[in-house]
Amino acid sequence: EEQRRRWLPDLFSARKIGAFALSEPNVGSDPAAAELTAKREGDDWVLNGAKFWISNGSLAGPIVVFAQADPGARHKGMAAFVVDGDSPGLERQVIQEKLGLHASNTAALFFDGVRVPGDRLLGKPGDGFKIAQTSLESGRTSTAACAVGIIQACLDACIAYAGHRQQWGKPIAAHQLIQEMVADMATDCEAARLLTLDAARVRDAGGPATKNVVMAKHFATEAAVRAARTAISLHGGVGYLGEYPVEGLLRDAIGLSLYEGTTQIQKLILGRELLGVSAF
Repeated sequence: EEQRRRWLPDLFSARKIGAFALSEPNVGSDPAAAELTAKREGDDWVLNGAKFWISNGSLAGPIVVFAQADPGARHKGMAAFVVDGDSPGLERQVIQEKLGLHASNTAALFFDGVRVPGDRLLGKPGDGFKIAQTSLESGRTSTAACAVGIIQACLDACIAYAGHRQQWGKPIAAHQLIQEMVADMATDCEAARLLTLDAARVRDAGGPATKNVVMAKHFATEAAVRAARTAISLHGGVGYLGEYPVEGLLRDAIGLSLYEGTTQIQKLILGRELLGVSAF
């Protein structure tokens, strides 16, 4: 409770920006293999290692950092700490030249003997993996919602363009293949929206939501990539130009299909939920 009082008011009011530091240069889909270490020294912990692909990483005040407190123990040894972004020994570098998501600050973090007081530990040593997995469900739901927004934006752009672009003496909206493209996009949009709302509903009700969340995340993000590719095709050559919105939507949609767990990882999790057998 004391930790909530310390950090949440500033985060909820946006006086400070937070970050979630799980991924590492050699660790993505297997977070239990974290290489960043946390070694206890008296009442403090000392962190050494690196994190990668951290949203808001170079801007954040408090950063939730996941580290291995018991090397070799994998998920049983993971711990979570709240680390100040200006801590001595912490270097932050912005990741440049991304394909998309240009409005999102993304950073690499380097920990060289960063000392963290014991009261910055979240839960107990060993609770880190559980904390991370709970947070990932929230992130995957919001990523699916972002994907729905991209599909809707593609659909809106295509309907507007097809209504005024003329070919063979009539708007391209009057051509059968154009109508098929728009109809498929609209169906994907509605399906992705309903899957995302269902995932959010189950999570709000406090029920087991893993199956719902991964279905929403993998379907909505892949549908967003399809929608953006289709939108560029419908716009023709101008769809390839930056003055129209659809090329940027494709670049961002590709990013959504990668972070918070790739499409392939979502399918493996869904398979495990349905079959009761883990493939990884």
